[in-house]
Amino acid sequence: MREQPGRLAYLTLVAVLFFSGFPLYYSFVVASRDNSALATVPPPVLPGANLVENVQRVFDTVPFGTALLNSVLVSGSVTASVVFFSTLAGFAFAKLEFKGAKVLLVSVVATMMVPVQLGVIPLFMLMVELEWTDTLWAVIAPGLVNAFGVFFMTQYLRGSLPGELIESARIDGASTFRIFWQIVMPAARPAAVVLGVLTFLTAWNDYFWPLIVLSSPENQTVQVALSTLSGGYVTDQSLVLTGTMLATLPLLAVFALLGKYMISGIMQGAVKG
Repeated sequence: MREQPGRLAYLTLVAVLFFSGFPLYYSFVVASRDNSALATVPPPVLPGANLVENVQRVFDTVPFGTALLNSVLVSGSVTASVVFFSTLAGFAFAKLEFKGAKVLLVSVVATMMVPVQLGVIPLFMLMVELEWTDTLWAVIAPGLVNAFGVFFMTQYLRGSLPGELIESARIDGASTFRIFWQIVMPAARPAAVVLGVLTFLTAWNDYFWPLIVLSSPENQTVQVALSTLSGGYVTDQSLVLTGTMLATLPLLAVFALLGKYMISGIMQGAVKG
């Protein structure tokens, strides 16, 4: 007999749901009111009638639609590249035998210990040499592969991809890339979804590097555009949180579409046998 969750478990879940969802709800409340309403005591807890007006103000103040499109392009490109190349490298480290594999993998993992800030100046100098400053290429190119993705996919494929399956494909005459595309990629799909969602979230929320390398309003990503909304002597909180709410909607859509696959991938990685 499976043990049924008790009342305490349900109360804990309700409390976690409340504290997790309340910031999103209150952002909607602020986004639907004007800035003066936020100074009232007690503060408003119900939505107002200014949401459409505030959304229009966001798009009139900054090219927010272009910023959203830029962020989708950057995050989508980085995610697709990281998932593909991380799975390819993970397959090589996990199932192919070659000299120096362990040393190379340790070297890749060791780069995770280097703070990102230390590489900003040489990276910016490289972008200047390539004449990529103030272009989306300058944001996309540095994130095409990352060490965490390679390590994550290596560990997953070591435990979930039988070596006998690869040997059978080799006996049947399949090339290495065909094995990767037709056998490894389907087997790695649960972990690839997890890595893809995490990578998309990281790329979407990236602010530091785009702020440095992008200057034109038409090339800004959504996080840089949000920082523009908060500029000025007096910050219009309703305007900023309206933009924040709009910037959060694509992330919620990604989690809504891929959430169950992400949970499935995490559980497959946690449960063996």
